[in-house]
Amino acid sequence: MDIRRLVGLNVARLRKERELKQEPLAEVAGFTQSYLSQIENGRVNLTLLRLNDLAECFQVSPIEFFKDPN
Repeated sequence: MDIRRLVGLNVARLRKERELKQEPLAEVAGFTQSYLSQIENGRVNLTLLRLNDLAECFQVSPIEFFKDPN
């Protein structure tokens, strides 16, 4: 699986598990809703700093984004 897709699926999974909508999460992470949507759909290459920002929002280790989402 493409690494961008894997990360995106896990971002979406974590967001949905927490019953968050994209817009509030994006705002807290410092992203636009559109950018977060692109992340979840595997369309962008995240920097490590941005990945860490998301991990902090979810209060998880960045490794969570690389696990099998199923």
